[in-house]
Amino acid sequence: MDFSSFILSLATTAMVHLGEMPDPEGEAQQNLEAARQMVDILAMLQEKTEGNRSPEESQLLEDVLYELRMKFLSKSKAIQL
Repeated sequence: MDFSSFILSLATTAMVHLGEMPDPEGEAQQNLEAARQMVDILAMLQEKTEGNRSPEESQLLEDVLYELRMKFLSKSKAIQL
């Protein structure tokens, strides 16, 4: 497994927790707290690996974090309404 695969694995887990993808049992369930934790882990990896990533890895991490944060924000706002 390389760094990009690891990032995509964490992002997939976050998407499952956001209810955007079915879990391994085939059900789509939402767990925003677990999704928040995955986003926080990805953000921590971004910070801790600064200067040690290839440009492609950096772009992937930025794109994944942006997408997950926007989906999380959308789901959070929907619950508050």
